[in-house]
Amino acid sequence: MYSYKYPRPAVTVDIAIFMPTGKNYQILLIKRASEPYLGCYALPGGFCEIDESLEQAAIRELQEETGLRDIPLTQIHTFSNPDRDPRGRIISTCFAGLLIKPHQGQIKAGSDAADLGWFMLDDLPRLAFDHQQIIHKAAGSFLSL
Repeated sequence: MYSYKYPRPAVTVDIAIFMPTGKNYQILLIKRASEPYLGCYALPGGFCEIDESLEQAAIRELQEETGLRDIPLTQIHTFSNPDRDPRGRIISTCFAGLLIKPHQGQIKAGSDAADLGWFMLDDLPRLAFDHQQIIHKAAGSFLSL
């Protein structure tokens, strides 16, 4: 196998799942069960496997961390600030989806999520990484479609 002399960044996906509530929206967040940002809330997501597309990674991570399946996802934006993640050079692509009705029986914390919950967009908890920026971008792009 050929090896490049250039360092390679890791690739992740983050998934913003919105649910309408009156004239506002809630967003589904997980509580991180590991460092970095242990105990902080974050968007569901994670690292892409070597043999999967970004879309496949988003579907897999959403299911692993929340139990949600069959939610149509739309690619929103790629976040590439070199210092966005303390673990190293990590580039993340955000996907967004809309949940019209709550799936309370299907939503459960899994994988590396200690807990999960719905939060009003105007009352978010302390967030990990650059997820405040990602949520702002996703809400502005996706909810205005």
